[in-house]
Amino acid sequence: MSPAQVPFEAAVRQVSQPVLDYLVRYVGDIGTAEDLLQETLIRMSRGMAGFEGRASTKTWAFSIASRVAADYLRHPQRQPRTVELEEAEAVADPTGSIDERLVIDEMGACIRHAIDTLPDRYRAALILRDLQGLSAQQVAEVSECSLAAAKIRIHRARRHLKQALAGRCTFYRDPDAVFRCDQKQDASERAEQPTVGAR
Repeated sequence: MSPAQVPFEAAVRQVSQPVLDYLVRYVGDIGTAEDLLQETLIRMSRGMAGFEGRASTKTWAFSIASRVAADYLRHPQRQPRTVELEEAEAVADPTGSIDERLVIDEMGACIRHAIDTLPDRYRAALILRDLQGLSAQQVAEVSECSLAAAKIRIHRARRHLKQALAGRCTFYRDPDAVFRCDQKQDASERAEQPTVGAR
């Protein structure tokens, strides 16, 4: 049976949990992610008849979910401050993903903030590749871009995330040897605190 012939109910069973995991990581809230999953499934249902199977059902679902989440976050009240990342130059295929023990603690405040500042295309690429485990080719299919562009997005998203974390967080290992982080004070917070010994 080709992907185009997969019954909708079977497609839902196949993709619902991975897509929900992706949306939770994308928007950072389980309740919102569940709502966006329902919208994703509605759009899948409407488009199932025209789905030609050029990509897997899972990849197609991630592509729809990415658009649904991006549409949601474009609302002015939901827009975090994003950084601008250049996408013009080609880069080599980046090797190695985010430290696995760091991913375990991915919803820490430092990491969540850094992910939230990424533009949509970089956020999607990072989550799909490093947290959902898709290949660079699959990221390209989901993002509807070339493989080279997908690799650039993954590379730049990883670089920004690491830079942002280094500036905002102090890393340490807890008693269970899990890699964790605490937010650093910014300059304004330090300025507001009284100096020891000051009168």
